[in-house]
Amino acid sequence: MAAPEHASRQDAADRPAAPAPAAPRHPRPVAVITGASAGIGAATAVELARSGHDLLLVARRRGRLADVAARASDAAGRPVRAELLQLDVAEPSSAARILDAAEHAFGRFDVVYANAGYGMERSMHAMGIGELRAMFETNFFSSVELCNEAARRLLAARRTGHLVMCSSCVAKFTLPDFGAYSASKAAQAHVARAMAYELRPHGIMVSSVHPVTTATEFFDVVRDGLPAGARQQYAIHDMSKFFVQRPEKVARAIARSIGKPRTEIWTSLPTRIAAGAITAFPWLLDVAVALSARKQPRAR
Repeated sequence: MAAPEHASRQDAADRPAAPAPAAPRHPRPVAVITGASAGIGAATAVELARSGHDLLLVARRRGRLADVAARASDAAGRPVRAELLQLDVAEPSSAARILDAAEHAFGRFDVVYANAGYGMERSMHAMGIGELRAMFETNFFSSVELCNEAARRLLAARRTGHLVMCSSCVAKFTLPDFGAYSASKAAQAHVARAMAYELRPHGIMVSSVHPVTTATEFFDVVRDGLPAGARQQYAIHDMSKFFVQRPEKVARAIARSIGKPRTEIWTSLPTRIAAGAITAFPWLLDVAVALSARKQPRAR
């Protein structure tokens, strides 16, 4: 016996509304970049726009994102479509919100670059557990969850893509007062490599990026986080120019690697060789740190 008409209407009213349809598939590849308002993130946005990508730019400072989008269009010589998302990657559910924004605006994403992160110059015994957890939340957990969520969506759609995490050269070794930062970047590198092996059979590439000292806001943030009266031990203006690179160099290395099965992206061959030597012979770093301490006594 057929159900009464009013019951059918009521059932329909009780059912949740269907989700809004996704945007039509965008004709250009789309890159999602966190921490895109400055430094390596901004430079990578410009470089990927030059190589043909449109962009979803994510950062806490929306005003700066608009400037990066304008630079991207100028560099590409075309009107780059750039969607801007003001968001702190450490917020709950940020990964889903970021990828939802990409799929809503473009109907797709092809490259996800988890670049957001920060450093702190602090002895481990002087760091509060809350500070340590906050650093890992931004540097490690947010990047892993973003790449995990991207992988799940690509697998469900049977699509390929490239997931990138911004690690560091100090993922392979550490220095005094940089233990927490080095640990968060080492954790990123290990997870990225495992994901690369797991996802490569599905056509999804995963890479970690290992820059050396880069001329960005990073060291300004480190300085601002020092305790009152403490002197910055690793000030970029005190470093030899031989060991400092521009963010554009990192961005070009990333752009060249997109779509290629490179588990690690390095921008300094000497540093990469040194990291390998330190891994094989840890005493080399012991000697280097001891010599550095003699030349420049630490003010703590």
